[in-house]
Formats: sequence, structure tokens, C-alpha cells
Amino acid sequence: MKAIVVRETGKPDVLELQEVERPKTAADQVLIRVEAISVNFADIKARQGQYHGVAADAVFTPGLDCAGVVVEAGADAKRFKTGQRVMAFPSGGSYAEFVVAPESLVYPIPDGLSSEAAAASLTVGVTAYNAIRKMARLEQGESILIHAAAGGIGSTAIQLAKLFGASRIIGTVGSDEKMEKAKSFGADEVINYRTDDFVEKINKLTNGKGVDVILDTVAGENFEKSLKCLAPFGRIVSFGHANDGSVPGIAKTDDLHSSCRSVIGYSTGTYRKHRPEFLREGTERITEYLLQKQLEIVISKRFALKDAAQAHAHIESRMSIGKVLLIP
Repeated sequence: MKAIVVRETGKPDVLELQEVERPKTAADQVLIRVEAISVNFADIKARQGQYHGVAADAVFTPGLDCAGVVVEAGADAKRFKTGQRVMAFPSGGSYAEFVVAPESLVYPIPDGLSSEAAAASLTVGVTAYNAIRKMARLEQGESILIHAAAGGIGSTAIQLAKLFGASRIIGTVGSDEKMEKAKSFGADEVINYRTDDFVEKINKLTNGKGVDVILDTVAGENFEKSLKCLAPFGRIVSFGHANDGSVPGIAKTDDLHSSCRSVIGYSTGTYRKHRPEFLREGTERITEYLLQKQLEIVISKRFALKDAAQAHAHIESRMSIGKVLLIP
């Protein structure tokens, strides 16, 4: 089969399409013929040698998730049949024509949902759902700040926050074009962090109170600034590090206990590895919202698998909106 292989970390051109051996199916695994692959920012971090769980000197295939058709099920994998449409978090990287995944991380694609929508929604949907619902525990009537609001997770989180009854949804983005996109997803206010101080703007919008929940995928200085506009009893969910990490995010304990504020760490990858059952609720809910037309996963571009380097370059240009897919 063909797969993208990274033999050394670096720029997008280290992503090479190669002929590799098709993976063998273990007893608890399902073999899937891949139809669509989601490109996530974590893939870029892995390619650069900055993603947790991937050694900087490892030879690997990138990719967190995909959708396709079951080709073979292991002896102990009883939930899925040959020919069934599924989405999955595979055991190896998903940038390939075939993948294997443990049955616990494979989910059925219902009629009415395309393979592209399923692939695009899996990581961003589960991550946004868990960050808002399970980690931050957003309550109806609370306000929320969503950084990187025009990206895959951001655009999904805006829609979910509205669905869950947020009173005010504020997003930050890096361009005026993305401001309009974030508003189209349902944000009440959007701030261009390149031209405005989002802390100053948010504190003005909230009469100095700040927001109740903040979703931070940027980290570093962005985390530091976010603390300055977090309301008493507020929660920051930290689940990414798009920032290069040159400015550490430091939370002083006396800034937290005296105001009853919380900093919560979350990683879909860590749950995938250690507590896969935790991800099932989010997957089921996101699928329901998509079928009921309460949620839309925006797919802005599709690239052939062989053009994975172009897909990464597009995302790194900071011009991408919503999700980018690879098609084998």
C-alpha cells in the first residue's frame, strides 16, 4: 500500500509518499481501507518533532484519524463486519491507504453521514465536545472565549457552545477574513489578536468581569494573557501548543485559589491511549448533532494523499478555515 512516511523532522517536504507493507490485523483490531483522512495541527507538531508521544528521531506515518470501510476484523473484534463504514483512531498513522485500529477506537458511520464528514469531525468534534462539556463543564448562560476560532476545533467549539446555551461566545483569530468566518459559525464577537489586545477588548466587553470559560490551544504568552480576562470561578482548558513554546505559560497559585479559578489540561491523544472508553460519548453526541443538522464541520480544502506536504504548508500559512482533508 501507499503511505506518507516521515524519516526526519522538518519542513513539509519531509512528508514522502512511499510503498510500505499493509498492516496485519491483531485479534482485537479492525483493518480499514481508508477513504478520507483528517489533517490536524497535531500532525504538523509531530512532523516537527514537537508532539507528545512521538520521539523526535522516530520514523513514522502521521495522522490521528480517518474514515473508511472495514476490510477485515480480528478474531476478538465482534462489533464490526466486513464492508461496514467506520471512522477510527488507528494504531499507527492515518496518512495511508489502509490502517488498523483497536476495536475500542472504531466507531460506526451511520447512513446519512459521508466518510468525509466523519473523518473531518472525529478529532475536532470529540476534542471540542470534551473540552467544553467534560472539562470546562460549561453551564447555560456562561460566557466563553475560544482562541483560534476559525480553525477546525474553533469553528466546531463555537457551534457547540451555542448549542449548550452559552450566553456570549467570543473568538480570537489572526486576520479580518477569519473574523467574518468565525462570526458565520456563530461567534457573538470576534477579535483580531494581531491588531487588538484581546485582554483589553474582552474586559471592556464584559465590564471588567472577564469570561467564564476559555479554550486555549495556543499556550505560551497566550495562556498568560488569558488569565487576565478569566472571571472568578472561571476555567481555562489548555489542550494544545500552537505557540512555539518560547514563552512559557505560568499560573501562580495565588491567582487561582483566591478567585476559585481553574486550569484544566486535556489531550484526546492521552485519553485515546489510556482511557479510550472516555471518547465514546463525545463521538456519539457529535454524530447525532451532525445528523440532526445542529452542527456543521466545515471542510475548506481537500488534497490527494500524495500532496500531504501541500496540505501541511496550507495549514501552516495560517490561511486555512475549518478542516483540511487528505483523500487516498
